[in-house]
Amino acid sequence: MQKGNIGVTTENIFPVIKKFLYSDHEIFLREMVSNAVDATQKMKTLAERGEFKGELGDLTVRIAVDKDAKTITISDRGIGMTEEEIDKYINQIAFSGVNDFLEKYKDNANNIIGHFGLGFYSSFMVSDRVEIITRSYRDGAKAVKWSCDGSPSYEIDDAERDDRGSDIVLHISDDCSEYLEKATIEGLLNKYCKFMAVPVAFGKKTEWKDGKQVDTEEDNTINKVEPLWTKAPSTLKEEDYKSFYRTLYPMHDEPMFWIHLNVDYPFNLTGILYFPRIKSNIDLQRNKIQLYCNQVFVTDQVEGIVPEFLTLLHGVIDSPDIPLNVSRSYLQSDRDVKKISTYITKKVSDRLQSLFKEDRKGFEEKWDDLKLFINYGMLSDESFYDRAKDFALFKDVDGKYFTYEEYRTLIKDQQTDKDDQLVYLYATNAEEHYSYIEAAKAKGYSVLLFDGQLDTPTVSMFEQKFEKSRFTRVDADIIERLIPQKDEKKETLAGEQRDNLSAVFQSQLPKLDKAEIYVDVEAMGEQQQPVVITQSEYMRRMKDMSRYQQGMGFYAQMPDSYSLVLNSDHPLVKRVLSDCEANTSEALKPIVSELKGQEARLAALHQSQDKKKPEEITQEEKDDLSNTQKAIDEQKNKKRDVIANYAKGNSIVHQLIDLALLQNGMLKGAALDAFLKRSVELIG
Repeated sequence: MQKGNIGVTTENIFPVIKKFLYSDHEIFLREMVSNAVDATQKMKTLAERGEFKGELGDLTVRIAVDKDAKTITISDRGIGMTEEEIDKYINQIAFSGVNDFLEKYKDNANNIIGHFGLGFYSSFMVSDRVEIITRSYRDGAKAVKWSCDGSPSYEIDDAERDDRGSDIVLHISDDCSEYLEKATIEGLLNKYCKFMAVPVAFGKKTEWKDGKQVDTEEDNTINKVEPLWTKAPSTLKEEDYKSFYRTLYPMHDEPMFWIHLNVDYPFNLTGILYFPRIKSNIDLQRNKIQLYCNQVFVTDQVEGIVPEFLTLLHGVIDSPDIPLNVSRSYLQSDRDVKKISTYITKKVSDRLQSLFKEDRKGFEEKWDDLKLFINYGMLSDESFYDRAKDFALFKDVDGKYFTYEEYRTLIKDQQTDKDDQLVYLYATNAEEHYSYIEAAKAKGYSVLLFDGQLDTPTVSMFEQKFEKSRFTRVDADIIERLIPQKDEKKETLAGEQRDNLSAVFQSQLPKLDKAEIYVDVEAMGEQQQPVVITQSEYMRRMKDMSRYQQGMGFYAQMPDSYSLVLNSDHPLVKRVLSDCEANTSEALKPIVSELKGQEARLAALHQSQDKKKPEEITQEEKDDLSNTQKAIDEQKNKKRDVIANYAKGNSIVHQLIDLALLQNGMLKGAALDAFLKRSVELIG
């Protein structure tokens, strides 16, 4: 028997492994199985070169759990090791400056393993003792057993093993007993090993017999030895790609299409990326790309490794140029990984471009599912916008599709305003904005449909990218003012009539939670609606943007701002005005007279005092000014009360207000019930 100490400069190595690798301790199984697969592949290579003349036989890597003995055993029939090789590869860890290393890598388990080649020693994260029983493939080699209890001391002894290869026996610590559960091990093998290049078996397949599950003779093979991405695209059919997608994502809808990646210069990369059907909820779709290194799973947290918008794709990327045992922070800063990221972005945009050119109709049919992905790409990656702007589409409310340039040409004659700005009109819900859309169409305008999750920030991006252009939602103003022209219609009502009409409706507006409504009067023509509610484009957009951008939260707290626009040309509004004048003129006459007198007096006082310096104005003059203002306010309140008292009993006023609210989904509860009852009474 040989005894000795593992070649490290300090005895801190095992506490380091136990303590600092603990957060990632499940990867021990990946490391153990990867080592076994490597040893097996080396065996196959030796046979292919003729350096090994014997029978390869069954090359399956096997994992066994013995709950009673508290062990996990990983077995292979690979090249095995001689005693000298154990001494070289296991006992001599190239390791120095542990104290510096501790400080540098204490928060990063994966970096420790990758940087110092400690893959095998990750077994001590979960084990009190580890044994290697191994026999080299070399002629005349003897079996040896290496044993270590988690301290730098080890033992090597002769062993019995009939065949080449290695058994790694992990004696699991009491605090890691969850790794003795069959379901836990099977889950980890499925996560890390399901596409490894050598068969990996965990126990036997079971069947239902005599009322219970029993083992069969057939191996429970975890992995597909030749995953789809390793095969030549020319050998694969459409169903092969769909079947593989179902293997990766059993509960997802079928993908729209895919890209098979295969490049060997300036880096090695294979993989298959699928375009899923994404209509909403970006967050649920992220992190569905699995990153592999030589068919060994690395991570599915790919942000920073691929551009942010590509995290919406699903599928597999495999590259030996992506180090297996490093952290995501390392991957995100690695130059080779950045080259891979750039390459994938180009492949994705090239694929979309070719789909658009080769089958525009098919591309349009997929657009509703593609739009979120492409918008996300354009918003988050400037270079992707430059590639995508020629094949990205606008969709109008009638379901027709246009490239950006096609749509600009379509609307430039009709929708250029008096300031030479091209106005893009859009709706976010074709049903809710129906009457606004119809009013725009009657004017000869085109309306886009922006009903996607990212359309609000996309609108702001378009305004930055498109020259002399602005985007306005179709309900942001009355149709006459959406695209203002030079020959705007002049208002026909006198100032006092406008004020009285506004006061009639303002006095009867309901108090709405988190909403403010202001009344406006506009001559819109007899054929237009008598009353329309519009919403400020600026405020609405700021509130929408506050959901996406930090630092804009104060907009979210502000009330929604609406305008109730009265059409002074409409017969019903004219009738309300006429009826108001008839029913309030007597009561208002003395109030208006007094109001005019006080306003004239106030103007005279201001004129007189404006000529004096502040210190020259007497207290009596100040009091006079203040009392006159109070008298004016008092008369205005009287006037408002008279008009409100009249409006309260006018069912047409209430009906028009409720119709406008109803059109915008703002009439609910008791107010809706009152509207329905009033409607029946008016019909009767």
